[in-house]
Amino acid sequence: MDSDPALAAAPQPEPAPGPTPAAPVPDTAPAAPERKPGVTGPVAGPAPVPGPSSRRPGRPAAWAAGLLLVVPALITACRLLDTDGITPVPQLLSFLPWLTVPAGLGLLLAAVARRRGLALTAVVVLAATAWSSLPYTTWTTVGHGLPVARVRVLAANVEFGQATDALIATVRRERPGLLYVSECDRACGRALTTAFAAELPHYAAVEADGSAGSVLLSAYPLRDWRVIPAAMGMPGATAEIAGRSVRVQLAHPMPPVPGQVDVWKRELGRVEDFAALRTGPTLIAGDFNASQDHAAFRAILKEGRLRDAAWAVRKSRAATWPMEGPLPPYVQIDHVLVSDEFSVDGVRFLGLDGTDHRAVLADLDLRGER
Repeated sequence: MDSDPALAAAPQPEPAPGPTPAAPVPDTAPAAPERKPGVTGPVAGPAPVPGPSSRRPGRPAAWAAGLLLVVPALITACRLLDTDGITPVPQLLSFLPWLTVPAGLGLLLAAVARRRGLALTAVVVLAATAWSSLPYTTWTTVGHGLPVARVRVLAANVEFGQATDALIATVRRERPGLLYVSECDRACGRALTTAFAAELPHYAAVEADGSAGSVLLSAYPLRDWRVIPAAMGMPGATAEIAGRSVRVQLAHPMPPVPGQVDVWKRELGRVEDFAALRTGPTLIAGDFNASQDHAAFRAILKEGRLRDAAWAVRKSRAATWPMEGPLPPYVQIDHVLVSDEFSVDGVRFLGLDGTDHRAVLADLDLRGER
């Protein structure tokens, strides 16, 4: 049957408005890694980019440990090689026992950083520093003769004569038979020789101003006066004690400040030459401006076959300087050195007002010949 022409001509209704269909989204996911033929199991994807959390831990601690170990390693090496080197080695050698502190901190930080090689290095440095800090001695033997005289020795640096009054009071209290005084200017020398004209009537002196003056006073007769050439006075003589001739010598070389290390070594070398010539009882005392950790000082002990009286009574690490200033006393540079004709009964360190040094008081027994 034919369709109705009227219906065919009628307009068709439009579709109702609605949302526009979304356009297809292309697949942007990364392609799976290609699996090689014959390989089973999971296939690794791209390597992650390293971030701050994936860096090797402990790097700052390792760097800090390395820096802390540098100075102890250098100074200990110089000590073991028996050299004072050049600036700043002589100055830093005075701190040798204290260098175990940064060496120990270096070991701790190396352990925190978990660096086995660095930790092993720190152990070696710490052990070497501690071993080098042990008291030094030449292991000389003490004479076996009977004691023939008790000798009390007092060595003091009065710092440009400023501690003269304090020293006079100390001498009156302690009554030494030998008095070694460094940095004793002309006024200091006159005051001491006048105050003790009866108790210590014999003396050898270098009369000079400031630190260049020194005096050695004695209750025993003196002869053969001499002076070791130096920028600061180093007088000496031979004392007659209980029928024995005893060489007495004051030591006061220049300090090892930068620019004067060669002078310091040269003057300590002259003290060494004097010590090496000894043929009998010898006493060398004063402000050596050197500790047992300095090679130039140890050479005096070795060549003169001498002992430090403080070592004999286990006080070789008792600090005598500086007694003034911001730093606490940290080094022993004032010494009484004795030959094997003497035995050491005691050593004390005395503070004096007006000086940056502690005085050394040693009680000795002079022994007779075998």
